[in-house]
Amino acid sequence: MTHELPPSDLRDRLAGDLADARARTLLLTDHDEPELLRQHSSLLSPLVWDLAHIGQQEDLWLLRSGDPRRAGLLPADVEALYDAFTHPRAGRAKLPLLPPVEARGFCSEVRGRVLDRLDCLGDEDDPFDFAMVVSHEQQHDETMLQALNLRTGPPLLGAGSSLPPGRSGVAGTSVLVPGGSFVLGVDSADEPFSLDNERPAHQVDVPAFRIGRVPVTNAEYARFVADGGYAQPRWWSKRGWRHRTEAGLERPQFWGPDGTRTRFGVVEELPPDEPVQHVTFFEAEAYAAWAGARLPTEVEWEKAAVWDPAAGHRRRFPWGAAEPVESLANLGGAALRPAPVGAYPAGASAYGVEQLIGDVWEWTSSPFAPWPGFRPMLYADYSAPFFGGDYRVLRGGAWSVAPSIIRPSFRNWDHPIRRQVFSGFRLAWDA
Repeated sequence: MTHELPPSDLRDRLAGDLADARARTLLLTDHDEPELLRQHSSLLSPLVWDLAHIGQQEDLWLLRSGDPRRAGLLPADVEALYDAFTHPRAGRAKLPLLPPVEARGFCSEVRGRVLDRLDCLGDEDDPFDFAMVVSHEQQHDETMLQALNLRTGPPLLGAGSSLPPGRSGVAGTSVLVPGGSFVLGVDSADEPFSLDNERPAHQVDVPAFRIGRVPVTNAEYARFVADGGYAQPRWWSKRGWRHRTEAGLERPQFWGPDGTRTRFGVVEELPPDEPVQHVTFFEAEAYAAWAGARLPTEVEWEKAAVWDPAAGHRRRFPWGAAEPVESLANLGGAALRPAPVGAYPAGASAYGVEQLIGDVWEWTSSPFAPWPGFRPMLYADYSAPFFGGDYRVLRGGAWSVAPSIIRPSFRNWDHPIRRQVFSGFRLAWDA
C-alpha cells in the first residue's frame, strides 16, 4: 500500500499522480480561447476558470502550507478571482480571468516549484497535502468533463475508447447481504490519502438487505419512462414531484424522445445495457418506488462493496487489495461513457456485487453527515460546511474518475436536483 512505500518510491508515485492529473487537465483544456472562456451552463465554470483555480489551489496548499496570508505567485486581487466560496459558478464568466496562455504559464510555474519541494520530501514529512492536491485537480477535471458534455456544437472529444462487452442475465438481479456488523470508513493508517469525511473507521451493525448486482440499465429505466413514470405522482416524493413538474423533466438528461442520446456532442442510439446516467436523486427514488424497491443507504452500499464475511475484515477494494486496472473497473475518463453491465465480473465484491467502482456515481438515500469522531483535515472547508445541507451522498465513482483517487470509502455529495453529474443508481430491498 502507498504508506508502506520507501520515501523514494513514494515521491515517484506522487510525481506520477501529479503528472497524470496535469496531462488530463491540459488535454481537457486544449481548445481555442473562445472555447475556454465560454460558459456552457450556470452550474459549471468556464474551463479557463478551472484551469487557473487548479494552479491557485496547488500554490496555496503546497507552496504556502494553506496560509492565504502568505503571498502567492498571483497578485492578491487576481488570486481572489479563484475563490470558489466568494464567486459562485454562475458569475465566473464575467470575472476578469487570466487568459488561457497566462493560466497555463501560471500552472506550469507552480508545478515546477512543487516538484522541487517534492524532491526534498523526507521520512518525517506527511505526503497527504500532495495527495489532496492530486485529488482536487482530478475532481476539477471531472467537472470540466461535465461542462464539455453540456456544451453545444461539433464534438471536441470524439466517441471515446472501447470497453469490454457485458454479460446477459445480470441486469435486474440482486444478492443478499446478511445482517451483522462491519467496519465502516477508514483510518489514516490504512488509507493515508483518504479525505476527512471518510474517517474514522468504526463498527456499525447493518440489518440484512438485498442489493442490485449491477446498476439499473438504460433499458430498465426506459420501461419506467414508457409506463408513464414521469406522469404519475404516486411514484415520487412530494419534493421530487414538485421538482419534476417545475423543471419539466420527462426522461434522463441527454435522452431524446426517439430512443437516442447526445453524449459529448455525438448523437447515438441509446445503449440498452449500459447503466443509466444523468438522473437526479428524485428520479432514482421514483424509479425505485415504481420497481418495488428503494435506494440503498450509503452504509449498506459500503458494506456490500468492502466487507469480506469469510475473512471478517474489509477489503481495500471490492475485488481485494489490487489497485484498479482496466480489467477490474471503468475509470480514468477515456471511454467517455459507462461500460455495459456484467463487463467486470473480476471486480465483484465478496457478496458478488459488480461494478461498484467506476461507470456511474450511485445515488444513495443518505444525507451527507460526518461519521462519529470526524475531524477536519488541513483543508478544513472541504466537508464540514456541507454537513446538514440539502445533499445526498453518491458512491463508487463514475467512468470519469481517476483511478488514483477513488476508494470504496470515498463520499461524493450533491443536491438531489442535480443530474449533470455522471450519476446513476442501483436498487436495494429490505430482507
